[in-house]
This record gives sequence, C-alpha cells and structure tokens, in this order.
Amino acid sequence: MSEFILETRDLAKNFGGLAANQGISLRVPARTFYTVIGPNGAGKTTLFNLISGAHRPTSGQVFFRGEDITGLPPHLIARRGVGRSFQITNLFPNLKVLENVRLAAQARGREGHKLWLHADSLHGYREAAERVLEEVGLAAKRHLPASGLSHGDKRKLEIGLALAAQPVLLLLDEPTAGMSHEEVPSIIDLLRRLKERGQITILMVEHKMDIVMSISDRVAVLAGGRVIAEGTPAEISANPAVQAAYLGGAAAEPRPASPAAGQED
Repeated sequence: MSEFILETRDLAKNFGGLAANQGISLRVPARTFYTVIGPNGAGKTTLFNLISGAHRPTSGQVFFRGEDITGLPPHLIARRGVGRSFQITNLFPNLKVLENVRLAAQARGREGHKLWLHADSLHGYREAAERVLEEVGLAAKRHLPASGLSHGDKRKLEIGLALAAQPVLLLLDEPTAGMSHEEVPSIIDLLRRLKERGQITILMVEHKMDIVMSISDRVAVLAGGRVIAEGTPAEISANPAVQAAYLGGAAAEPRPASPAAGQED
C-alpha cells in the first residue's frame, strides 16, 4: 500500500464559468497533520467537498488508501474511513450531547439505519460515545442538549461526531471558525492530542497561521484555485509566492474559465 493515505491527481472543479479548483495534485502521508491554507476564495472548501464526495469533480481523480474514490457519494466515502467536520456546526440541537455522539457511532455500525431499536441494545455505541466525549473534553456535559453548549464546545462536539465514526482520515474545515480568543486554546490542545495519538491522519483547513505553523507537519497553499506551494511550515513561511498571495498579489487572482458564476472558498 502507498505511504500516502490520500492523493488528488489533477483535480478540477468548475462552477459555471469559474474554475474553483484547477489541476490540484496533493499527496498526504499517512498519520501526519497536513494543512491547506490560502486567502478567501482560494478553493479550499471546494477541495474538501471533492475529497469527501459532496461535489463531483469536473476532471481529475481522488485516491484514498490506493483506491479510486472519485465521485463516490459521501456515505460510501465515510464508510471507507473518511470523517469530516464543517465550518458551520452540524448537530442535532435538541438531543443531548451524548446522544449526538451515540448516533454518529451507530451510523458506522450495522444498526446505522435502525432508528427504533431499544436503547438497551445499543450499549456498545453508548460506551464508544462516552470514550469520544472524554477525548474531546465534553464528558461533564454529556447530558446537556447540544443547543445549550457554547460555540467552542459545539465545535468540539462536531469533531467528536467525526471521531465517533472511527475515521482513519479526518477532514477539519476551519475547526476554530467563529470561536472567541479564550476558546481557541482548548481546540488547539485537542488537535495536539489527536496528532500525538498517531492513529489517524488529519487534513485541516485553517486561517489562523499561528495554529497552522505550530501544529502542521506539512502545508499546502492554494491561491486562485491552484496549489502554489507545498512543504514544511518553515518552507512555507519563507516562500515568496505564499507571501505574495497573502498580500493580494497576482498569484491570488482566480482565473475564470468563462463569464463568471459563484465560487466557494
């Protein structure tokens, strides 16, 4: 098996006349912390959507653990071991924190679509959910409704939902988005613990450069829908093309394929 758990080959996505991703080729080594950065409109979320199956690529391929998963629906990609959190929290607000995670764990198992089972038959999933809540620091809030959590705790819970499915690749789309300055350290601590555990590969999109440079093993930079640099945090920090992109230089300009349509970040 390849040492790269995820590969994209010449991946491209057009929305109407605008090329959101253009020929993106990345190779993510297994059990590393790999981050994708870039200015707003660079195509980062579109890339995540292509990897997770939310969008079909216009051209190119996605390989996960050596298997071509290009264009598979999200649920089949998830069952292969790809978990994802989103920029906007995606929870069951009226259910307890524990029940949110239990349902995520159950969705991974044979009873995933059996919604009317008696709770006594789901002890294994409840125990798995309890372990996840310990890991993300929400065990003490297990019986609260998800709607009662702070924004920072909702972000932790969403990561917990992804972890409950036991992924081998975890996609984190701006895990600190919308968090207060005081809430960010707890998320950083969680990410460090996941990294140090060394059991999963993490692919993250993040805007906070201090987090990116302190926790990432490798960093890829998108601008205008293209990869303009890839390397270690030190190499990225010293790269003139990256500096130009973040200062609004020519490298950051998107290239429409024809008269424009909408583009995702």
